[in-house]
Amino acid sequence: MCLAIPMRVVEIEGEWAVAEVDGVSRKVRLDLLPDVSLGEYVLIHAGLAIAKVDAVSAEETLSLLRSLAGEVY
Repeated sequence: MCLAIPMRVVEIEGEWAVAEVDGVSRKVRLDLLPDVSLGEYVLIHAGLAIAKVDAVSAEETLSLLRSLAGEVY
């Protein structure tokens, strides 16, 4: 089973971006999404941005993931 995490793009340099969620930043590749802009949410899987998502959907997903994490810990 694979899991992609919605993250907000905070920096872009060529085919690389920095995406952030909950204070965690990751350097990710944009090869599959060349038209991403700063501030947009993207789904990150294995270091690749694989799809754009709207802010409402991203926040709903993150809320669910936070709830699940709270139940585990």
